[in-house]
Amino acid sequence: MSQQTETIGWTREEMARRLAQDIPNGSYVNLGIGIPELVARFVPEGRTFIYHTENGLLGMGPSPEEGAGDPELINAGKRHVTANPGAAYFHHADSFAMIRGGHLDLSVLGAMQVSSTGDLANWSTGKPGAIPAVGGAMDLVAGVKQVFVMTQHCTKTGDPKLVDACTYPLTGRGVVDRIYSDLAVIDVTKEGFRVIELGPGVDFGTVQERTGAPLLPAGDQG
Repeated sequence: MSQQTETIGWTREEMARRLAQDIPNGSYVNLGIGIPELVARFVPEGRTFIYHTENGLLGMGPSPEEGAGDPELINAGKRHVTANPGAAYFHHADSFAMIRGGHLDLSVLGAMQVSSTGDLANWSTGKPGAIPAVGGAMDLVAGVKQVFVMTQHCTKTGDPKLVDACTYPLTGRGVVDRIYSDLAVIDVTKEGFRVIELGPGVDFGTVQERTGAPLLPAGDQG
């Protein structure tokens, strides 16, 4: 029997566009490697965002068309990017001084797991042969004022990424403020995960079935 592909929820580009709607005008924003990079494509009309990449660029623009990039202009994930008018280049150490000094307003990161108390695991599964180092993610979650996670709601094998407690090595404890998945926008609150918006064609029960922790609806203030 053939299986139909589900078409509910947001695409990755739609997730990025939705997240961009919640970034305040004038924010200094670091975009993590992977699908968070897509956010650079979307700036709502009337707003200005200053995108930062930890290898030393402030004023990063979106990735150029295929084959049109400058080989010396890349982000921390080694992806070709563009530079907006007024962009600044600086030493790697100065970039981390900005992060650790609390000068960035928001970091958008991917995730392997997020716990109901806002713990983030986004760099390693802990298995032999896994990524050997965390990179700049620990600095970002410790030094940036607010952390948004952008991720698929489940792994490729269907396991939930939103869980009661992380089982992978942590990037930071209690650092995540909001999660943007293909199924919903979810706040991390003192009471746990609270769904504040559902993706197209998605109902609350579907999100709960695919989440490894209890969810609260938007109107339930506990």
